[in-house]
Amino acid sequence: MRRRFTPLLLSGASVVTCLGLLELVLRLGGYGPTRLGPTLFLRSPERNLALDCYPSNPRGYFDVDLRDPQTLARYQALNVHRIERAAPRAPFAVEVRYNSLGFRGPEVGPRRPGVRRVAVLGDSFTEGKGVKLQDTYPQLLEALLNARQPGRWEVLNCGRRASDFPELYEEFHEVLRLEPDLLVYGMVLNDAERSPELQARFAEVADLIEDREQGDRARRYARLGPFESRLAASIEDRLEAASLRRVTLSWYRDVYGPANDAGWQRTRQHIRNMDAEMKARGGGFLLALWPLLADLDGRYPLPEVSRRVAELCAESGIRCLDLLDALRGHSAESLWVHPLDRHPNESAHRLVAGALAPVVLGGSAEARPR
Repeated sequence: MRRRFTPLLLSGASVVTCLGLLELVLRLGGYGPTRLGPTLFLRSPERNLALDCYPSNPRGYFDVDLRDPQTLARYQALNVHRIERAAPRAPFAVEVRYNSLGFRGPEVGPRRPGVRRVAVLGDSFTEGKGVKLQDTYPQLLEALLNARQPGRWEVLNCGRRASDFPELYEEFHEVLRLEPDLLVYGMVLNDAERSPELQARFAEVADLIEDREQGDRARRYARLGPFESRLAASIEDRLEAASLRRVTLSWYRDVYGPANDAGWQRTRQHIRNMDAEMKARGGGFLLALWPLLADLDGRYPLPEVSRRVAELCAESGIRCLDLLDALRGHSAESLWVHPLDRHPNESAHRLVAGALAPVVLGGSAEARPR
């Protein structure tokens, strides 16, 4: 009996020792998610100035530091709402300026003879959440086009954060008043119209664009007592994150599946209408499909959703560019604005602009200036 149980006892003791060592390492390393602060979006009352604020600056990219008294005073003088709240909690920021149309960038002037006007419609990916204006893909696209054909291109950033269908279709008609020769729709997978049930679920899932759950988990683990296991907390954290990922991916698949058939059909019609209306005006339309920035260097989790959009374009004769090809092979984390904000950063915008430029130039015959 002793010979039989001795190996088991030794194995058990080894496991306990290893777990104890892991617990010790986590304690000595001060385990606990470090991204404790929130991300904030602050605006002035006139809504022409805003700040995307973050609790840390891991890449050194954010060029506004609200911990600086002079910087803080400047935004206080501009009446940025809740700026005092952001300074201690999320002091690193990017400034966002809006024109009188509510789009990012300078005022839109009259069309210039001989210049092709491109309008880029979309949501926060296009507006450039957490990204400086000069680093957004519409601005970079303009520079690339004019490098090939100097002075012949103008690209307008017509993105508005949090815009989904049907609001995007309404914004499309606003953009038509700017008389673009080409309209590029930067589609993100959460743009589709959604049933009430799916909309209710959206408020609960951990979206793969903004990690709304991580801040809560971080605060919880930061309060661990001296006798609470860091190892158990670490395992719980990973299990929660994996569960939320599964729920989120299931939500995206349902948006483009039978659970949301009516919403997807309305979305399809909106896209068809945009293409038809641009062609009727003598212009062009291009759908540029953003992937979610997840597992780009591995097995991308939502290929079936991308296929559904591609099938819509193929059967409707709509020009489509899947931006996954431009981003594939890169670490998703290297393309995030911030660990808490999985919007595309300046590197992702640069890759997308580089993919768009030859497609826009190749179709410029259908985007002749009027």
